[in-house]
Amino acid sequence: MHSSWRCGALSLILIALAGCAEPSSPSGEAAVPDDATMETPGVPQANLAQWARSCALCHVRGEGGAPPAGDAAAWAPRLAKGEDTLLRHTIEGFNNMPPLGYCMDCSRDDFRRLIRFMAGES
Repeated sequence: MHSSWRCGALSLILIALAGCAEPSSPSGEAAVPDDATMETPGVPQANLAQWARSCALCHVRGEGGAPPAGDAAAWAPRLAKGEDTLLRHTIEGFNNMPPLGYCMDCSRDDFRRLIRFMAGES
């Protein structure tokens, strides 16, 4: 089952990073203040941006068999294999997941944080 805060956070992240905020003026300017940041416990803003441009491609809707972010049941068997295995699969690729999951600028620590975030452990 999806955690309601995680689903809400994921929706807000996608909207904010895609620039789809509701216009606040006739000129179409976004209603997001210049200093606005997304607050997601345990996940740095830079990792949220990495997630939105790479991981989200498959992990929002489970494309290609990817476990959807926040879906504890889908992540449980993967987490049971251990963090080292998940990290290796992320870096080397596994099944339908391409090497590095399309995140060419992610470090090993970034991948660890992103896996924990998607698995609901952040």
